[in-house]
Amino acid sequence: MMRSGKVDAMLLTEPHNVRYCSGFTGEDSFLLLGKRWTRLLTDGRFTEQARIDCPHIKTVVRKGKMTDAIAEVLAGQKVRRLGIEGNSVTVSFKARLEPALKRVRIKVFGDEIDTLRQIKDDVELAAIRKAVRVAEKAFLTLTAGGAKKFIGQSERRIAAELEYLMRQGGASGASFETIVAAGANSALPHYRPGSRIIRRGDAVLIDWGAVVDGYCSDLTRVVFVGKIPPRIEKIYKIVLRGQLAGIKAIRPGVKCASVDSAARDVIAASGYGDAFSHGLGHGVGLAVHELPHLGRKVRKTLQAGMVVTVEPGIYLPGIGGVRIEDDVTVVPGGAKRISRLSRRLEEMVLR
Repeated sequence: MMRSGKVDAMLLTEPHNVRYCSGFTGEDSFLLLGKRWTRLLTDGRFTEQARIDCPHIKTVVRKGKMTDAIAEVLAGQKVRRLGIEGNSVTVSFKARLEPALKRVRIKVFGDEIDTLRQIKDDVELAAIRKAVRVAEKAFLTLTAGGAKKFIGQSERRIAAELEYLMRQGGASGASFETIVAAGANSALPHYRPGSRIIRRGDAVLIDWGAVVDGYCSDLTRVVFVGKIPPRIEKIYKIVLRGQLAGIKAIRPGVKCASVDSAARDVIAASGYGDAFSHGLGHGVGLAVHELPHLGRKVRKTLQAGMVVTVEPGIYLPGIGGVRIEDDVTVVPGGAKRISRLSRRLEEMVLR
């Protein structure tokens, strides 16, 4: 990548990319990659963390400004052209870095490092599977309490308990702020749980995920408290058909847009095309949202080893919404669903 970009070194600043290329799990640290050398730039808070995480990399513990530490390393390596991550470096940091580097020219890269992270190796796939299992176990424990576990509780309370169960099960945290949306609130795709009290007869959309060994999972289910609202039952069946069609379309060499279309066409044919307002899915890994994206205009093709979500939805303002989401690995010849939770309508009812 450096050869094609005609640079002597790369400065990685996006935390997930720093971890991906070094193993370092701390914060506020950058990675300099040369053609035959690597330096982790950190501060005194993470000296021991760097030794534990990446003893194979020489660590520079800065005493002053990060820009000065970068300039000192580059001067010692005779770097003339430096690549930086345009999606991560702020305008203000670049403005401070340029005068500190003096004769070093800066080239701005795009998502090249993010693209490298799309293909997961066996270790990464194992971590994602563990993250899915932890999330699934927490969900099953939560819903095992039945309708009485939900009735009278706020959305925020249910979300907090689900995150607590994931941590108890081995997660270092939630992949993102857990969504618990009851009744009409489920028509908001990225709703934030609030004080709304869950009542009998509510449909409750739950979107959650766990982080295990640094890797994320991302799942969504709709549960029904006591009974299924007739309008929601109708769209649930359509969304499930759409998800099955989307997963069936996944295989190496297929365009991301084609996978999106496979699910979207099912929903549109049922008269709800305008109610499916987002892309079909996204990559999952060190970040819960990463490349590739499954969207209507994405022309990139899938490759074996990618992990994506498949999450079609229908959202009816003032009534409610349904989204069904699973994590899927692209394998030779097709796709393999990592998540094992049931999607059957009847099993989503809390008695």
